[in-house]
Formats: sequence, C-alpha cells, structure tokens
Amino acid sequence: MGESAGTSGVYNRWDAEGDVHKEIHLLSRDYDEIIIDGPPRIVELARSILLAADWVVIPLLPSPLNVWAAVEMVDPVREAQVYKADLKCCLAINRRIVNTAIGRDVRTALAELVIPVLDADVGRRVIFAESLAEGLTAVERTDPKRRAEI
Repeated sequence: MGESAGTSGVYNRWDAEGDVHKEIHLLSRDYDEIIIDGPPRIVELARSILLAADWVVIPLLPSPLNVWAAVEMVDPVREAQVYKADLKCCLAINRRIVNTAIGRDVRTALAELVIPVLDADVGRRVIFAESLAEGLTAVERTDPKRRAEI
C-alpha cells in the first residue's frame, strides 16, 4: 500500500490514484487505528479517502478563508455519506489565537455548517516550532503549563 517508513507504521502514499478505499484492508489487519492525512484538492484521492474512513476531521484555522475552505470540504463528505451512511465528520479549530475576535467568532461562523466542532481548540503556540527545533514533541517539553494546553 505504499512505502513503509521503518517500523513506525507511517506510510507514504504520494502516488495514490484514488484506490485507498480498496487497499485500506491491507493495513487494517495490523493496526487498530489508521489515520489518513490527505489533500482536499486532489479530488479522486480525497473521495477514496472519504470512502475508506470511519471519521473525517476537517482541520481549519480561525479565518474567513479557512472557513470557506471547510465549507468546500463538507460537500464531498456529504456525497460520501450517501454511499457510507455511518461516515462521521467534525471540525477541528487549529492555531486559534486567544483573546482575539476572530478566534472567538469562528464557532459562530461554523455553526452554519451543521457539523460538530470539537470542544477543544489547538491554540497557536510557539511550543510546536520550538519543540521541532529541539527534536522533541510538544508533550515532551518540561513546562507543564504549556504541555497542558496541547
């Protein structure tokens, strides 16, 4: 199904031609959970991923452009639900800046989509970039306050 990246269970599928839903069973026998991170703009691949998925999490930044992009992703999800009625979908707000109007108002704008928005947001924190520079994940950092926000 793609190239393995060592024993990590990470597969690179750059050559996908829209057959993920046909091949997912090859991985599902070895893993309890499979996360597929796919591009929304490659239509055939996105459709195949939607048919392979049980859950679709649409990440977005709290900005009008990202809300509009999320709206565009909702239509293919609804189309896939015609063929896979148990397909679930939610929105995840990422890199929200606290104490800003746009960070506060994004949930109101998303309410029109009638798709659940995860209760917890991922804040815009420099800890992510700093951790990468140190070769760590954000949860490996020693500052408990920053770690708790993740």
